[in-house]
Amino acid sequence: MLDFPRWKFWLVILTCVLGVLCAVPSMMPLKTRAMLPSWWQSIHINLGLDLAGGSHLLLEADVKDVEKIRLEKMDELVRAEMRRNDPKIEIGDISTANNELSFTVRDITQLDAAVERVRSLTNGVGVTGQRDWTVKTRDSVNVVMTPTAAGLKAEIDAAMDTARTVLGKRLNPDGTKELTVVRQGEERILVQVPGEQDPEALKRMIGKTAKLEFKLVDLTADPAEVQQGRAPAGSQVLPMLEGGGSIAVKRRIMVSGDELADARQEFDPQTNAPVVTIKFNGQGGRKFARVTQENVGKPFAMILDDQVISAPNINEPILGGSAQISGNFTIESANELAISLRSGKLPVALKVVEESSVSAELGKDSIQKGILAGILATLALIFYMLFTYFRFGIYTTLALLLNALLVLGLMGIFNATLTLPGIAGFVLTIGAAVDANVLINERIREEMRRGRQTIDAVKFGYKEASSAIFDANITNVISAVILFWFGSGPIKGFAVVLALGIATSVFTGVTFTRLLVSQYLERNRPKTLTL
Repeated sequence: MLDFPRWKFWLVILTCVLGVLCAVPSMMPLKTRAMLPSWWQSIHINLGLDLAGGSHLLLEADVKDVEKIRLEKMDELVRAEMRRNDPKIEIGDISTANNELSFTVRDITQLDAAVERVRSLTNGVGVTGQRDWTVKTRDSVNVVMTPTAAGLKAEIDAAMDTARTVLGKRLNPDGTKELTVVRQGEERILVQVPGEQDPEALKRMIGKTAKLEFKLVDLTADPAEVQQGRAPAGSQVLPMLEGGGSIAVKRRIMVSGDELADARQEFDPQTNAPVVTIKFNGQGGRKFARVTQENVGKPFAMILDDQVISAPNINEPILGGSAQISGNFTIESANELAISLRSGKLPVALKVVEESSVSAELGKDSIQKGILAGILATLALIFYMLFTYFRFGIYTTLALLLNALLVLGLMGIFNATLTLPGIAGFVLTIGAAVDANVLINERIREEMRRGRQTIDAVKFGYKEASSAIFDANITNVISAVILFWFGSGPIKGFAVVLALGIATSVFTGVTFTRLLVSQYLERNRPKTLTL
């Protein structure tokens, strides 16, 4: 139990040294940390909203927008379904007035076939078997589809889950921030970004639905009527992002942002102006190539969130699967757009219903008090262990200090977030860290009272106490895992620190102190040892 081969000795020492080195950046001021190598700087602890300050936003989904998007999707599906099968069913213009979708079947003998086809586009929701759309006929020639309440609820739920994922990618594109993006209720999302003191910047990023579409410009539209908001059947009027005015574009989406593979902020090689370069996936690239081949010489509109960014002419087929979005961009705005497109479009419009900024001064005060609590707890434990166990108290003290540094080092490696509950978990692990040594020391005392020699007493003390230590800490780790799995925000922070503290306390309390004791006994070989 006390045998330490040289490889094992150096492995424990190397682990301790690496853990301490990983803890160093987190204990340095930002200016000093900036002088370290970049790989070392990246190993640090992030501070949560309650410690570093930041921005807090509560977002609410626009239910009307979900209803509108559902109708648009069904519009496209119905048109494709009527064209896809053989025989094709000729229908009139599709109306989406009064929150229902209706169309006329030109050949009355195909009415039943049209009903069956659109019914195949509906889905069951919930456990009752209710459909997300009801389908019926009107006036013997019209097919009417009406969204059900259950279908709308399921659509909102799916849209909110997707929106939460998109916001997480959009606000944390490189994965270095520890932000909170969680649902609250059925139609709200809570966003908390530590260190971000500008809610307006967050709102600009969140406010972009980032729905990118490519549509052909309707050259048959009368410019005078377009400026009055009227477009021919099958087209729509959209505002121009720059220069004012409006333009008529075909309703049919030729290529959509869902088919993007990447979007990056770059510079135009001719003008050196910031632009956004987009690349399509395989399907999108083929569609983009086909559209540009078939429409050379015609204007092709790039539309972002229902605003036309530009409508350049297609001078030649574009076969490379990429395109460039230009405009009056700054580097920041182009980068924001690229991030928004790369993270995906929001499936629903979100509006801010509550916003606030948390001052970092409150966090500094909390950190100072947390550090003070940790120092006082550590000093009290050190005094108690030295007074009670003498030399073994010194080993316990070293293990206690090393344990604190290893917790910080591991948190730095994982770029974990430290919150107020995390500080509480950290202080708790300091107290719990000595449990293992108390068990070991008391067991050694018990063996010595039985008359065992010093080395034998130490061996049996570590051996017999280890099983109880591991069993007790495994149950604590299980509790921490459950807290992390079901908790959110500060609860997760507490669970992370607690779990890391348990792991490091077992290592320092058992392995590290056993190393120190074995080295002492190997050099001195005492017949008796005061404990």
